[in-house]
Amino acid sequence: MPHDPDPPPAKKFKPGSVFFRLDKNKPGMLLPRKGNATTPIEVQRKQLPIYQAKPQLLNQLRQLHNAILIGETGSGKTTQIPQYLYEAGIGRQGVIAITQPRRVAAISLAGRVAEEKRTQLGKLVGYTVRFEDVTSAETKLKFMTDGMLLREAIGDPLLLRYTVVVLDEAHERTVHTDVLFGVVKTAQRRRRELNKVPLKVIVMSATMDVDLFSEYFNKSPVLYLEGRQHPIQIYYTKQPQSDYLQAALISVFQIHQEAPPSHDILVFMTGQEEIEALARTCRDIAKHLPDGCGPMVVIPLYASLPPAQQLRVFQPAPKGCRKVILSTNIAETSVTISGIKYVIDTGMVKAKRFNPDSGLEVLAVQRVSKAQAWQRAGRAGREDSGSCYRLYTELEFDNFIPMTVPEIQRCNLAGVMLHLMALGIPDVMNFDFMSKPSPEAVRSAVEHLELLGALERKEGQVFLTALGKKMASFPLEPRYAKTILLSPDYSCSEEVLSIVSLLSVDTVLYNPPARREEVLAARKKFTSSEGDHMTLLNIYRAFKKVSGNKEWCRENFVNGRNMGLVKEVQAQLREICLKLNLKLESCGAETGNVRRCLAHGMFINAAELQHDGSYLALDTHQPVSIHPSSVLFQAKPAYVVFNELLHTSRCYMRDLCLVDADWLLDAAPEYFGRKLHLTKS
Repeated sequence: MPHDPDPPPAKKFKPGSVFFRLDKNKPGMLLPRKGNATTPIEVQRKQLPIYQAKPQLLNQLRQLHNAILIGETGSGKTTQIPQYLYEAGIGRQGVIAITQPRRVAAISLAGRVAEEKRTQLGKLVGYTVRFEDVTSAETKLKFMTDGMLLREAIGDPLLLRYTVVVLDEAHERTVHTDVLFGVVKTAQRRRRELNKVPLKVIVMSATMDVDLFSEYFNKSPVLYLEGRQHPIQIYYTKQPQSDYLQAALISVFQIHQEAPPSHDILVFMTGQEEIEALARTCRDIAKHLPDGCGPMVVIPLYASLPPAQQLRVFQPAPKGCRKVILSTNIAETSVTISGIKYVIDTGMVKAKRFNPDSGLEVLAVQRVSKAQAWQRAGRAGREDSGSCYRLYTELEFDNFIPMTVPEIQRCNLAGVMLHLMALGIPDVMNFDFMSKPSPEAVRSAVEHLELLGALERKEGQVFLTALGKKMASFPLEPRYAKTILLSPDYSCSEEVLSIVSLLSVDTVLYNPPARREEVLAARKKFTSSEGDHMTLLNIYRAFKKVSGNKEWCRENFVNGRNMGLVKEVQAQLREICLKLNLKLESCGAETGNVRRCLAHGMFINAAELQHDGSYLALDTHQPVSIHPSSVLFQAKPAYVVFNELLHTSRCYMRDLCLVDADWLLDAAPEYFGRKLHLTKS
């Protein structure tokens, strides 16, 4: 049955809140659509709901050091506020930074604002994301991922280039966003103490726990923009769905057969492999539909897609053709994709969870929160009324948690702690987090970094070592950074850079279940008995030899797009190595050197074969198994290091490398003296 949605939980308005009521009938924001044939851009800007509140808003923002701005989805806040500030001369003496949790949002928003300002991208308006900097000395409005602003803060903790920092999509609460809150707050205070140009901080979101944010930013006032949101009909399933992918597939084709072809569909899914598999199935089915059904174009959207591929979602479908976008939660916020009339919400998301007691970081598919479900539904009502099909029952929805748990409270904090130390934060153990992680998680992270040699203790304080400073130069997990820094000692820097780059992007291999035999046959020529890292390296070397030939990729079930991204990552990492004067050389066929280097860098993720044929993770004594996709699945090596643990029916090790016990002992003698069986005999 259709169900008119209850609104998200009522906002508690704080005393002193400022309220701008906007006209709900005004058309909403059209994001990266290239203008509009009938409506000039100036007119489009004036039609945005936020335009009516411009004078009062600027009046408030001029006076405030901090402001929390809650604006309903579609009010125009993300594209307009930076322009209003610049046009009014607020923050003009420096740069206005606008942070986004995701690169696709930073890129597409910068493109739209540059278009509105009639300027070339990279001049007045630019963006910086990992692996790409499109800015110049002229840039005054700079869109960037929160991770990039954090990296800048290592070199400039006071963020002196910036006069305004707009922290957008604050409710997403990624690790980088939460750390950035503390860094920006500290920079603001220190600048005041040192009589420097003040820093204005504006926190923006569509939905969030207002009290928490206001309290954290020194009881800052909350400005509410009552935006417009077109009506959305919500449909729930009558029964719980055991297979949400099958349910999504059926829903797509049900809509496709009944709705006008200009009405596009957005499906929320959990990850790349799932999306690519469903995309292939949709394309296959669409080819064999009866003549009455129009064509459909199926476009995937996930974080590891190269930027050019991500931006395809914004291009209108050919006339008479329906666009179906299969996306992770990357499409939940910030970006408006024109033409979306239907949202299909599987109610699932892939998230990392870290247990400091067991030391396990597990990537698992889980239910979304109510706040996330409302964000997803809202995508259907950006430009017109729409429908959201929730592939779960109303009762199931009632049992969802209200807000998403901040990532900082469910991830391994080793990288965060290393970053904070590099920022020169004097007391990392008591950093001013908005949502404090548990003391166990902080302690576990510090111990992890000590083991890697990045930190040392002196008189109860922790300090960054010379190795730790170098590790912080890399935008990588600490263990990968250490492995790269060790690689010159084993004359295998080129190989290690390739392997770390391969591990830094989503899977570079296709494994269609229906073609399992063909996949195994194609992979045989690359398979190494030394493990998955060496097998991946063999595939990458072959890919480079044929210069990424598309036919070769198809024959060998290799994802050419992701391989292209590996090359970009490698180029950036090589640049950092050259800055650190690391010797870059190849070990050629001596792959034992590479495995020895991996053992020294990733020894915390080591596992030992037990008498009964099972494995034990040495750090945590957790029972683990080799994942069926590993080339070592049938083998029983005595010792391995692994890349990550995936928890389904049991705990599986993914991406394994064969190592010797002696290498592990050599890497951390005291640590393994306590852990290894062989030292007891």
